[in-house]
This record gives sequence, structure tokens and C-alpha cells, in this order.
Amino acid sequence: MFKLTSTFKPTGDQPQAIEKLSQGIKLGLKNQVLLGVTGSGKTFTMANIIEKLNRPALVISHNKTLAGQLYQEMRDFFPQNAVSYFVSYYDFYQPEAYIPQTDTYIEKEAEINELIDKLRLQATTNILTRNDVIVIASVSCIYNIGSSVEYSKFTAEIKISDQADWYKISKRLVELLYDRSEFEFKRGTFRIRGDYLDIYPAYEDYGYRLHSKDNLISKITKFEPLTGKNLLKNKNDTVPRPSLTPEVKDADKTAQIDKIIIYPAKHYLTDPLIFKDSEQEIRNDLKQEANLLKSQAKIAEAERLIRRVNYDLEMIKEVGYVNGIENYSRYFDDRQPGEPPYTLLDYFKKAYADKFLVFIDESHMTVPQLHGMYNGDHSRKKTLIDFGFRLKAAFDNRPLKFDEFYRIPPQIIYVSATPNQWEQKISNIKNQLANVKNINKFKKIFVNQENAIAEQLVRPTGIIDPKVFIRPAKREVTDLLAEAAKRIKTGQKILVTTLTKKIAEDLSEYLKEKKIRASYLHSDIQTLERSDILDNLRKNAFDVLIGVNLLREGLDLPEVSLVAIFDADKEGFLRSKTALIQTMGRAARNKTGEVIIYADQITRSIKEAVREIQRRRKYQIEYNLLHKIIPYSVYKPVREKIINPKETFLFLDKSIKQYGEKLLQEIKPESLTPYDKKRVIKNLEKEMKKQADDLNFELAIKIRNKVNDLKGLTS
Repeated sequence: MFKLTSTFKPTGDQPQAIEKLSQGIKLGLKNQVLLGVTGSGKTFTMANIIEKLNRPALVISHNKTLAGQLYQEMRDFFPQNAVSYFVSYYDFYQPEAYIPQTDTYIEKEAEINELIDKLRLQATTNILTRNDVIVIASVSCIYNIGSSVEYSKFTAEIKISDQADWYKISKRLVELLYDRSEFEFKRGTFRIRGDYLDIYPAYEDYGYRLHSKDNLISKITKFEPLTGKNLLKNKNDTVPRPSLTPEVKDADKTAQIDKIIIYPAKHYLTDPLIFKDSEQEIRNDLKQEANLLKSQAKIAEAERLIRRVNYDLEMIKEVGYVNGIENYSRYFDDRQPGEPPYTLLDYFKKAYADKFLVFIDESHMTVPQLHGMYNGDHSRKKTLIDFGFRLKAAFDNRPLKFDEFYRIPPQIIYVSATPNQWEQKISNIKNQLANVKNINKFKKIFVNQENAIAEQLVRPTGIIDPKVFIRPAKREVTDLLAEAAKRIKTGQKILVTTLTKKIAEDLSEYLKEKKIRASYLHSDIQTLERSDILDNLRKNAFDVLIGVNLLREGLDLPEVSLVAIFDADKEGFLRSKTALIQTMGRAARNKTGEVIIYADQITRSIKEAVREIQRRRKYQIEYNLLHKIIPYSVYKPVREKIINPKETFLFLDKSIKQYGEKLLQEIKPESLTPYDKKRVIKNLEKEMKKQADDLNFELAIKIRNKVNDLKGLTS
């Protein structure tokens, strides 16, 4: 059961939008559109629809920054439900590729963020174990993650009074890709300490301890890995319940649980029995494809393919896993060539059949992304296959084609302030009448409508769309300095959008030289850090934020009173009508919001965007006069971080590479507990050796000095 928690109720256009879209779902419409202006509360409307229909939901966003914000908002709206976050877990990703012109093979290189990996595993485990699930995802949800059927079969069920056979349990955990680690107890590991065995599930923030007595499991407890504190509240605590719920406080230390179910530590895994069947099929394909290469006089390519595949098969046979195992997923998933891969959507389909919702947020951006993912992946794989680096089965480790994606969700709501023609066309009512369950009721709800579109043009706060000023581009920097100074005095914030990352960085440095606190935000910045930068703007750490394409859709920054758009007359993707309207919308959460467009000529996109903003201003002004509403700004508190910073701190081996000396200086020995200190020293020593191996001796020496400092030694 979904329970929406909020201090306010639907107002303005929200009630009719919630009712119309909910009835559309009940009556069987496949496609509907929520057209809502910036600040009209589209996320709140989505949350109300989820509660009203009591259905699990997948919300797809086109970038990680927005997905993070949506996740935080939904987590606030549904504190008692399983709100999950599913985005790409790579901090760095270089896909496997081959450049024939220069005979250059680029090996797949990736740096996985273990904390995001935890959230992904948590999402799939939630789906398989609960009915009150909301997953906020980026478009990575259409990529192959392995079969949900296989994943759900790979479990370890452990009960009170089971045999305390640590060897047997350990063997099963290893099959689930958990590692035994007596020294570093982290997610995806287990350890044995005499009469008890500890398991740290890959998708949880806590561990389980199995106690043995008389060769039987006598007690199962849930504990905090860092301190060992018992976390069970009472004897009726149910497991598994993997979700980001608040920490359990004042735990009853005598409490225990009767049964736990442990799910795999990775999405890709192979059943040894299935592997035996698949191995011969892989070898048959290898023989066939190697012979084909030889017949084309590609002897070196054929030999390369044989070596590569044989090595991979040996690794899978010995340890059940190999880097790049996903390229063999078709065999292990028992799919035919060309069949779509298993994705997050298949987990929803398996768990809920046709009783779930899909919201495509900022659909004018997200739908084109969903359309384009397949072609780029196919082109890269074709080169690898043609030159003997991969079997043709690698083609089937891919994102979904758009038509494959579209077939899976039972019903979709497209959410945007500026829906494209595609969304408007797909929501055409005539084309959907065959699915409608009650035509008479349907006609009463969608009176005189050609498309199933619910409009939210009114902001509950009464805030009017920002005033728009057009000024010459040749003096944009000088003018920005003057405008920024005026607003900084009153504690207001400024967003600036530029055309390139380089300009954003250079402008940020220039403003700092002029004693203006500024920062930049673009795609080179790591996923979780982007949310931190936006939070820091709201926390008054700086006053001006400069970006390229991330300062558009959906960002909820009520402190921003000015949006400045540089080089607005450069027609293109970043300065189209839709892009300009979305960018201007960032100033629509503040009652004094203004937009300055810097352009030396008025393009068609500028004309149309300004005309649309003026139309919306007029609509809101008339609504305010009719209902006697005085506009007011809503200053929301800065939300809890997606990942606890304390937790990130313990992954120093990843952070040092990014921050170097700065991070070392922030490690204060006196602020660490003895346990934390041991973990930090261990991570630092590991990093010190790595930096020395990479010939980064200066950083290695600084790390050594910090280790000595932590140990209480002199350097």
C-alpha cells in the first residue's frame, strides 16, 4: 500500500490532472501526456497518481542529475515505501572498441561506483520482494542486466534451526558471487568467526549475523557493519525488506528474525547447469565464426577470436564470472539471436505482470534518447565482431530498440512542459479507443479532446513565468557582472547557460577573479557530485552556477531569481525553442524571477519561446486575479543526500584518485573512531602501493605521511 506523506494537498490544475490521468489508466489508455509548466508540481501529481492507483511505478529520466532529484523528492513523499534509484554505475566508462584505420584495440575500461551498484541491486531486489516499489531510473534501464528469472532463482534461504553448516552456506554464497573476506567486511562479502557467520548483502546498509548452537542456527540478527550494533526493533521484524528506510533507533538487542533470503551480489551470473548446456553452443558458434573469418582470409582475426573465447570459457568454468560475461548473456538467458535482452522492465513485468505504471519524465528529451541508444551500440559491436574480438552473440548484449521498449510497459504517462509532436501523436484518443473499457465514462472525462493530454498550466504558488529581456551578446559578461551583483546583495542565486564546457569553466574562473562566488556543472562531473553542487548552491556555498545542458529540465532551485542565456542566437540543439523554454523555466520558481537572453539577432526559436512564455504569463495572471492569489516563493529544505557522505568517505581508494591532496588534508585523525581509523589506514596503504606502482611517487609519499600521522608516528 502506497502512503503519500505531504504537508500540502493538490491545488490549482493538479486535482483535475490527477483525476483525468488516473481515470485514463483505469479505463485502459496506453498513452497519456501530462503537460505541466515549470513549478506546477508535476512530480507531486505523479506521486498522487501512484497513491491513487496503488501501483508500482518506474519513472524514467533522461539524465542522472534529474533522476537524483526525482529520487530525493519521491523518497520524501513515500518514506514508508521502497523508493529506489537505478542509474548507470560507472564513474568512468570506456567501452570496448576497435579502430581499423590505426589497428588500435581499446579494451573495456570501467570504474564502478560501488554505492550506486548497491542502489541498483537494491532496486531489483525490492521489485522481487515487495509490491510498494517506485524506481527512479535513467535510460540505463533499457540495457541488459541479465534474466530476472535466473536472478530470482539464485537465492540463499536461511532459517532458524537449519544446520549450521558454514561450509555449505559459504559454498552457496560463493555461487551468489559473494566473496569471503576476514579482513575487509564490505558489501558483497561474508566472514566466519567461530560460532557465527556474518553476511553483508550487496544491496543493503546492514549485515546479518547467523549464530550457531549445537550445530544448528540458533539466532539471526541484523547489525550495523561499522559498529556491530544490533538493528532489530522487535521480534516481528520482517526480512528481506531492502529499501532506503530511516535508521532503526533504540533497537531491542534481544530481538531476532526467523528467516532471511540473500539475493546475488551481481546481476550477471550463470547457473553451472545452464553453463554446461551453453558451453557447447558457444564452442559450436566459435568454430563456425572462426571458419567464416578464415574463409575471408582473416587468419589473425580467427586466431584472436579462438584465444579470446577459450579464455573466457575457462574463467567462467572456474570462477563463474569473467569481465565481459555480458557478451555471452544470450546463451545463458536461453535467447535466440536477435531476441531482446532482459532489462529492468522485465523485472517489473515478472513481478507485477501488467499492473505497473511507467512515467517518462521530461519526455521531449527522454524519448529521443530511448530511440537512439540501439544504433550507436550496434555500430561499435559490428567492428569488434568483424575483426575477431567478439562472437556475433555480442550483438545481443545491447539496449532495447525503441519498439521493444514500447511493447513492455502496460501504460505510459509522458511528462513534460514542452511535449514533442511524437508524444502528442501517440496519445491520440481515436487510436486508443480499442483498448478503452467503458466508452461512455471515457467520453465524459475526455470531453472534446483529440489527445489524452492533461494540462497543468497553473502554479499553486501563483508564481508567474519570468519576465524576459533580450540584450546584445557582445557585452554579455559585463552585463552579467552587474546583474549578479544586484541579486547577490539580497541572497538570490543566478544560473548561467553557455554553449560549451570550456566556456562554462572559464567563465566560472573569471567570476571568481571578480570576487563573485561561482561554480560550474557539466557532464564531466561525477554523478553523485552533481547533486552535491546543486545542494551547495542552495546552501549558499556560492552564488552563480554555470552550466551547458544540465541546467534545463526539472531542476528545483527556488533561490534562483535570474537565468542568463549566453549566445542565444546560435541556432541548434542547445538553443532551440524547447531548450530555451526549459532553460527559462529555471527562473519560474521564484516570484521575482527574470530571464536575460543575450543575442545579437532574434532567431525564430527565440521569438517562439518568448511568445510561449508570454502566453503562460497571461494565463497565470488571469488565474491569480480570478482566485485572488498573491504569488509567493516556496523555499524547500535541502534534501538528504542520495548516499551518506560518511559512507563515501570510507571508499577512500576511489576518491583519492579524483581529489588527491585535498582529500588527504580533510582526513583528521582526531575525528575518527578507532574502527574508522583502521579502515582508513588500510584503504590509504592500498592506495599508496597503487600510486607507487603507477609511478606517482609524490602522491604516494604524501599518502604514506598521512598513514604515519593516523598511526601516531612521525613522518
